[in-house]
Amino acid sequence: MFVLFISACKNKEQAVVGSVSIPDGWKPVWSDEFDYSGLPDTSSWDYDTGGHGWGNQERQYYTASRLENARVENGMLIIEARKEVMDTNDYTSARLITRDKKEWLYGRFEIRAKLPKGVGSWPAVWMLAAEQNYGDSYWPHNGEIDIMEHVGFNQGFIHASTHTLKYYHGIGTQRTDTVFSKDVSDTFHNYILEWGPDTIQVFFDDRLYFTSTNDHTGWEAWPFDKPFYLILNIAVGGGWGGQKGIDDTVWPQRMEIDYVRAFEKAE
Repeated sequence: MFVLFISACKNKEQAVVGSVSIPDGWKPVWSDEFDYSGLPDTSSWDYDTGGHGWGNQERQYYTASRLENARVENGMLIIEARKEVMDTNDYTSARLITRDKKEWLYGRFEIRAKLPKGVGSWPAVWMLAAEQNYGDSYWPHNGEIDIMEHVGFNQGFIHASTHTLKYYHGIGTQRTDTVFSKDVSDTFHNYILEWGPDTIQVFFDDRLYFTSTNDHTGWEAWPFDKPFYLILNIAVGGGWGGQKGIDDTVWPQRMEIDYVRAFEKAE
């Protein structure tokens, strides 16, 4: 809950509501500060489950309501990938989603996290369309926004991307960029998306490093005018994360998330 208290920050570009820093020009609409213990809050989070590869030949089985794979402790959300057999999969993990609970059209999204490491790990913070509004296929027709992806064989390189029918990796037109930081698995950083009608921008801490722009050529290029929901997950292996194999000596690996915050423009 946000306390109705506002004070100036040192940089004079933000205010503070309770313990939440408010960027200039934005107002908070939702957050999970993980100031509780146990399973993730069911008023905000649900799970994608299963071990069918998720279209990427991934090796993990995503579980639901299982503390070993997703829990809140010591003020942090922990998503943990483990080497253990479940169904026909050799690994377990969790994929948390806000679908049907929290969805947004435009806004600023801040996720403060410390990432897993090790060859075969593939953590992500991203968004998908809440409904299939365009074309005859959910993906890539209805879009994807990747706020953070990291593959363990390329330690320290953070990727941001947008995927659409006109611009996606399968046809060599993907819009993407990277930023490097050597300590992403040792300390917390802010992964930030600012999304509006004409521009998607992604920041690493305060550094803008990726921009995707609406070229106004139709939904095939810009389906980002409908509500999207958030996803937090660790995949194991897969077509990208497993390009250099999987190091079975590194597990378990965890992504620790300090908070997830959503803002809208303060008109």
